[in-house]
Amino acid sequence: MKNLWYSSLSLVTVMSVLSLGLLVSSCVQSKNGVKKNVELSEWTPRIGGCGGVFFYAEEGPLNIEIEKEDLFPSKNPTAMRVILTSPDREVLYDKWIPKSELAAGVDTDPGQLLQLNANVARPGVYALMITAAYDRYGERIRWRFRTNCEKYIIETSRGHKDARHKEPIVLNESGVASDVCFLPKTDAFDIRLTHLDENVKSVELRDAKDRTVALLIVQNDTAAYTVGPGEREAVPWKLHFPKAQATVEIEGVTEWNDDEGTWFFENSHGALWTPHIDSWFSFEKHRWLVTPHNRQMYGQPGEQQSMAFKVYNNGEEAKKVDLSLEFPDKPWTVALSDDEVTIEPNEEKEVRLTWITDGIDRIVHLRASHEEYSTYSTLYANAGDSPVASSIEMPLVLQPYTHEHEQFGYLPDYPLDNQMYFNTNNAPFVRNEDGVSSIHRGQWTDVKTKSAAGSIMAFDKDGDVYTLAKEKGQAFLLHSTDGGKNFTSYAIPGNSSGSSFDMEQFTGHNTPSGPPPITRYTRKKSDKEHFWRRYGDMELLIPKKTDRGIEWEEPVFISEECLGVSSHSGIPSSVVSSGDKIFLCWGEASDPEASQEEIPGVPVFATTYHKTEKRLEEPVLVGFGAPPNDAHNIPGITMDSEGYLHILTGTHGRPFQYSRSLEPETTQRGWTKAEPIMETDGSRSTQTYIGLVTGLDNTLHVVFRLWQYNTEYFPDNYFASLAYMSKKPGEPWSEPQLLVVAPFSHYSLYRHRLTIDREDRLFLSYLYWSTYWFYRNDRQQNQRSLLMSPDGGKSWKMAGDADVGVEQ
Repeated sequence: MKNLWYSSLSLVTVMSVLSLGLLVSSCVQSKNGVKKNVELSEWTPRIGGCGGVFFYAEEGPLNIEIEKEDLFPSKNPTAMRVILTSPDREVLYDKWIPKSELAAGVDTDPGQLLQLNANVARPGVYALMITAAYDRYGERIRWRFRTNCEKYIIETSRGHKDARHKEPIVLNESGVASDVCFLPKTDAFDIRLTHLDENVKSVELRDAKDRTVALLIVQNDTAAYTVGPGEREAVPWKLHFPKAQATVEIEGVTEWNDDEGTWFFENSHGALWTPHIDSWFSFEKHRWLVTPHNRQMYGQPGEQQSMAFKVYNNGEEAKKVDLSLEFPDKPWTVALSDDEVTIEPNEEKEVRLTWITDGIDRIVHLRASHEEYSTYSTLYANAGDSPVASSIEMPLVLQPYTHEHEQFGYLPDYPLDNQMYFNTNNAPFVRNEDGVSSIHRGQWTDVKTKSAAGSIMAFDKDGDVYTLAKEKGQAFLLHSTDGGKNFTSYAIPGNSSGSSFDMEQFTGHNTPSGPPPITRYTRKKSDKEHFWRRYGDMELLIPKKTDRGIEWEEPVFISEECLGVSSHSGIPSSVVSSGDKIFLCWGEASDPEASQEEIPGVPVFATTYHKTEKRLEEPVLVGFGAPPNDAHNIPGITMDSEGYLHILTGTHGRPFQYSRSLEPETTQRGWTKAEPIMETDGSRSTQTYIGLVTGLDNTLHVVFRLWQYNTEYFPDNYFASLAYMSKKPGEPWSEPQLLVVAPFSHYSLYRHRLTIDREDRLFLSYLYWSTYWFYRNDRQQNQRSLLMSPDGGKSWKMAGDADVGVEQ
């Protein structure tokens, strides 16, 4: 982290006042050294839920006061985390306001106040993020703020739910009146108000010209209204509440259709609003105006460097954006490719900074301005070697806005769309959205194909390359005989609409003699009473090479109760093969009324298909992955050099169960008893999403999401880490090793995929996915990272370009 004097916001005072005492003004040091009082605005109404605030701060003092109250102080108090960042997302302040510690039976929390006093050196959009411990939706707290900043917008943003995304605005202070100011859709939209104060008889809706649109009449603490379609300026409307007690749902503001962007930008949704019409600024039209927020670059003296930033227009009209460079200290020589760009709606353009490293760490700010809106990103041009070149101390602890790039200067030239696979010559391949990336003549090259149907790349013993695609509901197997330079597509027989696929991938000792076998899963049933009980048909599809290209055997039906495949995290293989034999594993739905003793989890089955005889063996029960009827619990299969099969049962927040075949290359002659691969205790207990491969020495390697409780990273809280375990032949499983620690507590995903190359190196592709929409939206350009272990999991490093730069 750079010294704060380099940043655009120097933190002068940070103090926490653990009482309800209110400060009318606050003192800060101005640029000329003279102290002056800065008047704060009135308090906003108290609001519920997590989220944050964007402040458009002008040069000079910036004061913010935040008050947090526990709604259940004597029964279920919680701490609240407050993070303040500069426009380039340098974290300036990260503080937990502790939970209330009141005597039992006390029902009124006097509140706790956090005061931030600072000086803004250059204008831009500052972000304040709010989360709460053991309360990812913010349902047990209420908070409010006041500030001397005239322009600010709140973004309501709770944690992830397995449901349609909604972010209702919660007003939680009936003792005051308030407005909710928002941008309306041009299409018709619904407004629904609930939990209103019993004394409120109506709520007024006013348009951008402050004309009354409607009075929403309250009946039984509820009101609703439908606004018809019409042209509307990008100026807020407002709902006026005589008492600020309500849950507010506005179509296009707090909820969206799956395929619908809000009317002012398409790429993401944001529950943007403010209680004061005068505080509104054009954030919604200029969000992500210049990204990334910051970049770290490393170079040797005399080396020419170049870094691209993107200017984006998420408004409805073309805009001209002015660009300039600002220096926090003495100017240095750096060239900006454009001093202005004109961009169409939903278009982005690249601008470049170019310089020659002179052996001194340098900093420059790239300012982007359009009309009254202006903000900036920052380039750190560092002298010396990037930390990417070295092994890193594990775990890699992500901090808010300080991930792999900010910590290590991680910015590889290789593609990061998906996990990396290696062919028989150990050349790398990556599937992207509409093509395949691989190395030709020493350079990464993209070959256009049909749209991807999954991220798996596969190879046979002839060196042929395979991947899956979909177009207009039809699935295809793509086949290349020239190392990925060209692909021929072959339609997969049968109706593929709504189906998902798995394909045999290299997991250490299984390179098929011909085209890889494929499993197709088609969901047929969902259970409304059991949310994750979603199942359907599983089929085995067998392609074969002929003089006419790829042809197909008749599909082999496997199960009508299969829980599916894992496509976003783990992506364990459901199929491996050896010569004439194909080995499969899958999990099934079961009777939801069965007892825990009878069916302790998802039953996991294995079977063998003999290609020559076209014969399918009877399924064999291998074990159970708890809990039952959960589509997360997808098992994984791999094979060692001696032909023994290894299966991990998928689980959702429970230890994986491990079993090995008693004889090589058979599922029918017995399995070891399925046993948990880890014990549980107070700080670690749960595993989800299998990533499984086998090393050259037959060591099993598994990567998974691991929940942890009350550890040094988040005391009195829980969080999701990315963890690794291994098992050498004849030895027990190792203790879990943390690889990546999340920057936030509560729910997280890593969308991880573990692969292994032909030289026994492990490659772990992952993308941290925060539960908080506010954070995901604000980072905007989230990307995958690739960790590499050259020594079987003993050490790890960020994979450098040289680690994967194999020339075909």
